[in-house]
Amino acid sequence: MATLLIVHHTPSPNCQALFEEVVRGTGAPGVEGVRVVRRAALAATASDVLDADGLLLGTPANLGYLSGALKHFFDQVYYPCLDSTRGRPFGAWVHGGDDVTGAVRALDAITGGLGWRRVADHVTVTGAPGRADLEACWELGATAAAALMD
Repeated sequence: MATLLIVHHTPSPNCQALFEEVVRGTGAPGVEGVRVVRRAALAATASDVLDADGLLLGTPANLGYLSGALKHFFDQVYYPCLDSTRGRPFGAWVHGGDDVTGAVRALDAITGGLGWRRVADHVTVTGAPGRADLEACWELGATAAAALMD
């Protein structure tokens, strides 16, 4: 059975709503044989990443960058996972009050350095999530889970 690891930092109701839709999407009709493991960014370890077949990453944009929690996650797993996880499929969502550009740029730089393969466009949301934002998060979860079925 394939394992999809969701690493997230959800400090606000808006981030929580996006996270819940991503999780809901992983159980989309037709998705089978995928075990979903959820870890808060400050609790996720290199072992979690090495045990996963794919990842979903969620973060708020804080002061124009990734949350400190997701950055800490990357700092902890980068070198232990660098050679073993190249090509690993992943997806991500980023929430910000008004701008997520810096956070997305950092996310792309780090995952690019790891050699991870994006399976869907990042979901970026500013302000309160609307219906389309929640649907995009559901689709992200469904797409990432379906990518592991093969």
